[in-house]
Amino acid sequence: MASAAPTLRGQLLAWLLVPLLALLAVDAVLTQWMAANLARRANDRPLAEIARELSLRLRAAPGGLALDLTAEAQAILLGDPVDRIRFDVSTPDGRAIAGERLAAGPPGAATEAFYDGAAGGEPVRLVELRVGADGAAGRPAAVVRVAETLRKREALAREILVGVLVPEALLVAVACLVVWVGVVHGLAPLERLRRTLASRPWGDWRPLAVEGVPGEVRPLLEAINRLVADLDRALTIQNRFISDAAHQLKTPITALRTQLELAAREDDPARLREALGKAGAGLERLSRVVSQLLSLARNEPEAAARVTLVALDLNALALEAATEWVPEALKKGIDLGFEGAAGPVAIRGDALRLRELLDNLLDNAVRYTRDGGRVTVRVAASPAPTVDVNDDGPGIPPDERERVFQRFHRLLGTGQDGSGLGLAIAQEIARLHGGAISLSDDADGVGNTFSLTLPPAP
Repeated sequence: MASAAPTLRGQLLAWLLVPLLALLAVDAVLTQWMAANLARRANDRPLAEIARELSLRLRAAPGGLALDLTAEAQAILLGDPVDRIRFDVSTPDGRAIAGERLAAGPPGAATEAFYDGAAGGEPVRLVELRVGADGAAGRPAAVVRVAETLRKREALAREILVGVLVPEALLVAVACLVVWVGVVHGLAPLERLRRTLASRPWGDWRPLAVEGVPGEVRPLLEAINRLVADLDRALTIQNRFISDAAHQLKTPITALRTQLELAAREDDPARLREALGKAGAGLERLSRVVSQLLSLARNEPEAAARVTLVALDLNALALEAATEWVPEALKKGIDLGFEGAAGPVAIRGDALRLRELLDNLLDNAVRYTRDGGRVTVRVAASPAPTVDVNDDGPGIPPDERERVFQRFHRLLGTGQDGSGLGLAIAQEIARLHGGAISLSDDADGVGNTFSLTLPPAP
């Protein structure tokens, strides 16, 4: 089972809160060290004062050295309500003079040295004071050591630690709360976006509102809107293609099925051949409709957005298309002529699509031109690259000229079989190339002129 993906909120909180808590932990360690150091320094000074006071009470005595300290003075000097204080007075060579034996300081220490040790089974802080000999008083050198337990130091360190860390911990807690609220509030637009998308019904492709959202979220919403618009266009193309296909394929498929059913019931060979011939013609029409539907879908502006345009000679392209349609024109006795430009007509386009456009125009002209009529293909380079296809077909009324380029529109009364897609495909291809197709009366007043105009090559 796949583990749940980490949330953006969790990642932001982790990146913001974990460093804060880690900083508090490091600060606690540093504060503890500083508190212990401050407590040590604060209590080392009184300890050194006791050692110096004891050194002032050293006197020369028969046999060397003595400590002049009464019991009352000792109680005052060494009495402490919290810690126990011990002292040790000895000669430099270690002979005891007064007090109890205490651990010596580090070798080579200065005149006054502080160090840690143990006494009476307890950890203590010690100071060692080396007193020089006094020749005038006849007093030899001595070493004074004073030890004090650590209760006051530890209590002072705790007070400093608590006094510093409690406000800092409260400050970090408030900062964590502010970070939490800030992250939740900052991600609110994303949550609203999620709820909006979750509540939208299928088919609602309206763009999402980008007003009032943070600047970092706006590009995301704009990208989503572009994606939704692209998806809407893609689905529109798909639905239109399905609708067109259902509209156009239903009739020929029904007719084909009818002819095949008739053929299956015929015993007369002549009628059977006639039915099969009609079925073959129906298959041909069906194949043409399918081909045109696919062409229409392929030349949708959205579907062909990435078509590559290359340099072409419109004159040569039109001549090639006209030449290919000569056999069809001869079947109806149509005079198919070509009047080319004086030289190459440079354009940029897709050769296969432009050839399909010209084929549709010529198919339309040959199909609707009366037997023995004429069709002329004329190419001009100025004022813009143009191909005119003149025919002798039935004149199209002005109010119908825009509608003939619509899908499935067919003129009534022509008696010609067609799908009504050829001119629609031609118009789509022209628009894809930045051009257009117009329709006007033929110059001689008989028939129509379809004019394809394209932008010249830069």
